[in-house]
Amino acid sequence: MNSRPNVVFLLTDQLRASSLPLYGERQIQTPNIDRLASEGVTLTNAISSCPVCTPARAMLVTGRHPQTTGHLINSTRTRHSELSIADAFGRRGYRTGWVGKWHLHTGVWPAVDHMPQHPDWVPEGRDRLGFDYWRAYNQHMVYFNGFVQGDDWNYLRWDGYETDGLLNYGREMMDAAGDDPFCLFLSPHQPHFTPFEFAPAAYYERLPAQLELPDNVPPEQMEASLTMYRHYLAMILALDDMVGNLDRYLRETGRTDNTVVVLASDHGTQAGAHGVRPWQKKYPYEESIRIPVIVRYPGVIAAGSRSDALTAMPDFFPSLCGLAGIPVPRSVEGHDLSGAWQGRPGAFEQDAVLTMNFSERFDWFADGMEWRGLRTKDHSYARWLNGKIELYDLRSDPLQMNNLAESAAHQSLRSRLEGRMTALQARRGDALVPCTDWKHWLDNQRRVVRNAYGDLGDPEKSPDWSLLY
Repeated sequence: MNSRPNVVFLLTDQLRASSLPLYGERQIQTPNIDRLASEGVTLTNAISSCPVCTPARAMLVTGRHPQTTGHLINSTRTRHSELSIADAFGRRGYRTGWVGKWHLHTGVWPAVDHMPQHPDWVPEGRDRLGFDYWRAYNQHMVYFNGFVQGDDWNYLRWDGYETDGLLNYGREMMDAAGDDPFCLFLSPHQPHFTPFEFAPAAYYERLPAQLELPDNVPPEQMEASLTMYRHYLAMILALDDMVGNLDRYLRETGRTDNTVVVLASDHGTQAGAHGVRPWQKKYPYEESIRIPVIVRYPGVIAAGSRSDALTAMPDFFPSLCGLAGIPVPRSVEGHDLSGAWQGRPGAFEQDAVLTMNFSERFDWFADGMEWRGLRTKDHSYARWLNGKIELYDLRSDPLQMNNLAESAAHQSLRSRLEGRMTALQARRGDALVPCTDWKHWLDNQRRVVRNAYGDLGDPEKSPDWSLLY
């Protein structure tokens, strides 16, 4: 067995922390996810810094913020010069692979009737940011017998449900690696919305006849939210089986002790909380921004441990480098939190993370919904462009039902949080302005040609490889 650890990152889509039993949900059982947590560390303060698919995924893969990558809305084509986690691991002898949803390209654009249902392509080369094995799609919502890109311009269809189909491709990549170390991302679309069929019937049969939702779901959203939540929980049960099947494969192939396994999500979902439409995200509330994260690395991370270290999307890349002993590229803006994940005394932690949303729409620059926020271990703060300010004490009010922004007793706290948020914005060159002010960041092919620091030139120029070392 190679001494360098493998990495398997299971990236779910729209899975919020509070919907797992590990974080408090009591209406389903997820024995495989629970077992993974019992063998690793559970992060209790993992935050999706910008709770929208493309911006969040860009942060994960590049370790950089939207103000730098230019990924402010979905279906934006990534600059070829961006250095990725695949580049960092691949240049150190790792085989790299991406299986499942990518969403860092345009794919089929525009989406047919706003209901993506066709094969779409991410060209070979830098549009894949260094991932070699490729069984991916940019963005579609076909969960049964869906399609990924093959080794040429044709497509492959997986057999059955997506969580099973994608894991089969993942096994293919890991089998082919032999004794070489690998870095594999498995990215199922579940538990995201689809206009088609959500999940196999067997998973619905494992749900209670009557579901309940938290007190922050108002009566006018209850019926639609309960319908949504039944689909959502059924898909989570499918994900739990995927975790179990992945774990079984790693044990059968003797890889468990030498593999870092991460379970995480790109963002959460509101499920009706605060009166927001059920499948919506993009809000500065815990339902949208707080994600589940489990990291297992036997012998390095203590089994059954928990960490309250604040972890944002750009931090995964450098933290995985830290666990694997790989130098963090100088392009990365996130922090190596591997010491904090291990519970190492004196390890670096951050006191707050910047949160944000740019557009009212997912795929277009549309004014509305612009806000910036700050998440600490104890508080959530947000300032909206329309003037609304929200401040919540997460210890005493985890459902965020008591806005303290206008409370006289909390003005000093509000001022401190505002100042810290402003400082983090300044570090990113960020300003809270109307969304359409950023339209010129993309060209007519939805390629990034500008960021917060100015014009970037040719979006297809090669990377500066010296930044890796």
